[in-house]
Amino acid sequence: MAKIEETFATEKKIKLKRKLIQFTAALIYNADVTHWFNGTISQTGLKKVCVPGLNCYSCPGAVSSCPLGALQNTLANGKIPFFITGFFLIIGTLFGRLVCSFLCPFGLFQELLHKIPSPKIKHSPKLRPITRKISLLKYVILIIVCVALPIIFYFKDGFASPFFCKWICPEGTTFAGWPLVTLNENLRSAIGFLFSWKTILAVFFILWSIFMFRPFCRFFCPLGAIYSFFNKWAIFGIKVDETKCTHCNACVNSCKMDTKKINDRECIRCGECKTKCKFDAIK
Repeated sequence: MAKIEETFATEKKIKLKRKLIQFTAALIYNADVTHWFNGTISQTGLKKVCVPGLNCYSCPGAVSSCPLGALQNTLANGKIPFFITGFFLIIGTLFGRLVCSFLCPFGLFQELLHKIPSPKIKHSPKLRPITRKISLLKYVILIIVCVALPIIFYFKDGFASPFFCKWICPEGTTFAGWPLVTLNENLRSAIGFLFSWKTILAVFFILWSIFMFRPFCRFFCPLGAIYSFFNKWAIFGIKVDETKCTHCNACVNSCKMDTKKINDRECIRCGECKTKCKFDAIK
């Protein structure tokens, strides 16, 4: 009984620490509070650099830019994305998908939605092969929507749009589009099909997040797809002591992200698996 209580206390402590870091990151990303309630967008000099997580450039208080938006806009202008590629290499090498777990405001938002009392679509080792196949969709979105379409339309028309930001991203709609339209009368008068479409998508992801743990991250987020390429080699995150590991799979069987192995492409390195290991193999 004492061991169980100790494990529960450790798990609670890990979750609390992660939540504090998540909230802190979200506040830092959106630190220009003067724009939160006046329907305008912050224009700080830091907009020229990116934050690691998904946080729209157009969020009223955003002091910096979203790396996905920066990637698409660079390609849409016919330029080679040297800066953003370097950014991804540095952040990915340091953290991998730990960014998804600790430094992404939209990941935090989905986790808070999932806490709303409701029937849940629970993770299951039996469903894992299906959900992992669906999770490949985020790589398709990355390659086609974020990279190929901006390049194709640039060469076709001489200009292009950041298609993912414009047509799909629910974070931009929820934390940029809705607040700006609510507080800015001029923007309200310009509402059209695109805003309605993105509102439908955002509501869909919000409702889905109530019933399933982080569905956008698992199946649709191209930023998570980029960071997943670095997961096996990233410096900070989860490490497994192979001399202690018995391969009992208690860690992955409890994982809400349907990982098959710690630090595989779906692992967001949250650390909750540490409390599931009876052999102290996870650090």
